[in-house]
Amino acid sequence: MPQIAQIAETYSSQIFWLLLTFGFVFFVIGLGMVPKVEAVVEKRDEKIGGDLASAKAAFARADEIEADYRKRDADARAAAQHILAEAKAEGARETEARVKASDAALADRIAAAEAEIRAASVSAMTEIEAVAVEAAQEMVVKVSGARPDPELARQTVKAALVHG
Repeated sequence: MPQIAQIAETYSSQIFWLLLTFGFVFFVIGLGMVPKVEAVVEKRDEKIGGDLASAKAAFARADEIEADYRKRDADARAAAQHILAEAKAEGARETEARVKASDAALADRIAAAEAEIRAASVSAMTEIEAVAVEAAQEMVVKVSGARPDPELARQTVKAALVHG
C-alpha cells in the first residue's frame, strides 16, 4: 500500500504544520484578539451598567420632582380654597352690611310713610268730623228749625264716630 507509506513519510511534516497552525491561531487569536474582544465586552457591560444606574437615578429624581410638584399643587389648592373661603365670608359680610343698611333705609321710609298716613288719616278724620258736624247741624235746623250749639254737635258727632 503505497498510500500508507506516503502517510508515514509526510507524518512528521503534517504534525509540524499542524502545530505551527495551531500555535499561530493560539497566539494571534487566543492571546491577541480574544483579550481585546473581552475588553470591548467588559467596557460595553460597564457602559450599560452606568447607563442603567444613571437611568435609575433619573427615575428617582423624576419621582422626587413629581412628589414635589404634587405637594406644591396640593398646597396651592389649599391656599386657593382658603382664599375662596375668605372671599365668600367677606362677600357675605358685605352683603349683610348692605342688607342692614337697606333695611334701615326702608324702615325709615316706612316710618315716614306711616307718619304721613297717620297725618292724612287724622286730617281726613278732622274733615269728616267737620263735614259730619255741619251736616248734623243742618239736619237739626231742617227738622226742628232751631240752631244747635256747635260744641254740642261736635261732641255728639265724635261720640257717634267713635262708637259707630
